[in-house]
Amino acid sequence: MTKSDLDSSLDNILVQLGDFGKYQIFVFSLVCVAVILHSAVHVAYVFTAMDLDYRCEIPACDSDTPEYEPSWLINAVPYKGSTPQNCEMYLHISNSSDVVNENCSADNFDTSHKLRCSSFVYKSTEKSILQEYDLHCDDNLWKITMVGTVNSIGQFFGLFVSGIVSDKYGRKLVLIWGMVVCSICGIIRTFMPTYELFLVFEFLDAAFGSGTYICGFVLGVELVGPKTRVLTGILASSCYAVGEVFTAGAAWIIKSWRPLIYVLYSPGFFLLVYLWILPESIRWNLSKGRIEEAKKTLRTTAKFNGIELSENALEKLSSVDIDTHLKEVNTLKDACKSTKLILRLINCCFCWITCTFLFYGLTLNSVALAAGNSYLDFILTALVEIPAYVSCHYMLEYFGRKKSLTASYLITGMACVAFIFVPSDSHVGSLSVYLLGKFGATAAFTNLYVITSEMFPTTMRHSFMGTCSTFGRLGSMIAPQTPLLAQLWTPLPLVSFAVMSIIAGFLTLLFPETLNIELPDTIQEAENISRRRKISEKQEKKEKS
Repeated sequence: MTKSDLDSSLDNILVQLGDFGKYQIFVFSLVCVAVILHSAVHVAYVFTAMDLDYRCEIPACDSDTPEYEPSWLINAVPYKGSTPQNCEMYLHISNSSDVVNENCSADNFDTSHKLRCSSFVYKSTEKSILQEYDLHCDDNLWKITMVGTVNSIGQFFGLFVSGIVSDKYGRKLVLIWGMVVCSICGIIRTFMPTYELFLVFEFLDAAFGSGTYICGFVLGVELVGPKTRVLTGILASSCYAVGEVFTAGAAWIIKSWRPLIYVLYSPGFFLLVYLWILPESIRWNLSKGRIEEAKKTLRTTAKFNGIELSENALEKLSSVDIDTHLKEVNTLKDACKSTKLILRLINCCFCWITCTFLFYGLTLNSVALAAGNSYLDFILTALVEIPAYVSCHYMLEYFGRKKSLTASYLITGMACVAFIFVPSDSHVGSLSVYLLGKFGATAAFTNLYVITSEMFPTTMRHSFMGTCSTFGRLGSMIAPQTPLLAQLWTPLPLVSFAVMSIIAGFLTLLFPETLNIELPDTIQEAENISRRRKISEKQEKKEKS
């Protein structure tokens, strides 16, 4: 039996067991919990390393319980627009009185002489690592944004290593122990005495936890029937958004970075229970020759679902000849000789970089939307992902892969441009446009995932997708640095999002359309996808006529 026969036999068994029976629901629920916990800790740095509103403390004017913006403040510190500068104050030239606020008029400050301050008054009671490691002022802003970049670098290396470990030792091991070690590193991070050590454990936290989502996704999707895979994919992706909402909600209530980390990371230890209740991936067991373990999982599924599964069906899984199948198709070395595939891969890598840059950039910058509630804005930008995931199912089926992807990029680009021209005092208008941009970025991410999986040969599909995903992490590394662009020109982050998305939108027109096309098994089939589609369409027209 070849690998394709194996897939067919397994799918037939899963259909017999029920596409989404009681046992599948139970396992998928466990996976959803893991995805939510992974997502929660994955975006925690947005709030633990959040920049805050603060201004210089004026010893001669501020009381023991100072206001952030008293009426006399305009005399004491320079303003940028309607916002007081955070690290500069004017020289105080009056010593005539020790009574607070009696010597704080404009005459008591030399506006031609600015001083850098070392003590601050904060707009709110929020606490982040900004206070902990003294990361105040614009020249330290890069240290705050670096936390997100280090997190992405950790995921970059973690995804590479977790993929190797997952292929060798199983999805279940990476899912459970990756999240547990991630939780340990996250909690240790709260005890670090220096900023540099904090970054070390930020890296380790992200590296160990990075493989959780993919392994959980695979475990959940592979246990259900073919008809339910799209549904489970949407639900798993939606759970990622739920985790983001959970993080923002917890941060909104707690407003202090250490307790927030304890709340988000402690539940990760709960996954140790999965060692006894979560089954290993059936397909991974079969690929490793662990036929009996795969059969055991299928028997358990049948028992829970109240289905009688014949042993004859299970015995078909024992005659797997994967090596023979692999010898029948091309190798990665052969693919590198194909100019068409290499150009397609380069284009795909750029689109992945753009996708992650847009998705994470818009997510991170949502907490800095003018005049809004940072936590509520973040929650809304997370929730808009859910309708984007659902809509992708219909977009891909009715409009095709290429048009859907192009439209998603262009929607994001146009929304980012429109946001620049929305009046600053219109929070509802600016938030609506911003959410439209995040909707487009999320849809582009989902659509790109699908078309990438469909336009490369079978035996190289995982390698090529892994290459695209790896390069895509460059976008998520750059995204946390976009707030620095606002120091040069406030709309510059949105301009960069718009330019990248519009360029990617037009480049996607170079991709072949893969709707209703059988997945290519060979290099030649992958190169000729467009031609095969035209032939298929002509045959359909003849049959209809």
